[in-house]
Amino acid sequence: MALSLSNLKPNKGATKNRKRVGRGNASGHGTYSTRGLKGQKSRSGVSGLKRLGMKKQLLAIPKKRGFRSYQPKDQVIYFKDLNEKFKDGAVINYQSLLQVGLVEAAKAKGNRVKVLSQGEFKLKNIKFEKVSASAEAKVKIEKAGGSFKK
Repeated sequence: MALSLSNLKPNKGATKNRKRVGRGNASGHGTYSTRGLKGQKSRSGVSGLKRLGMKKQLLAIPKKRGFRSYQPKDQVIYFKDLNEKFKDGAVINYQSLLQVGLVEAAKAKGNRVKVLSQGEFKLKNIKFEKVSASAEAKVKIEKAGGSFKK
């Protein structure tokens, strides 16, 4: 028979079976099961941390605080970037923004993009498709003849 992980066994007498306490008086460890008479340590359900001195160690370990939202965050674009990369009358959507390098494909889980009004919007008749914008940005874009399509 070939030696493999499935048929490995320790030598006879190499391992010792654990003593099963609390199995009646005939076992030699009945009644109090080597726990003594009274006290917290004799009761069931006592945390082993108190006995092992691990509570101090547990408290010393830094805990990770807060939570991380599973909802994807919007990728942000500013007016100055749009002014540089696009011309009047352009259609701006996720694909066009990806081509000119204003959004990253790795970050976009839901392909969410948001335009923020920082600076001046100089483009005319721009059409936005599946791109959200802040309230102030929307007003400036619509004043310049732009429109939004969901």
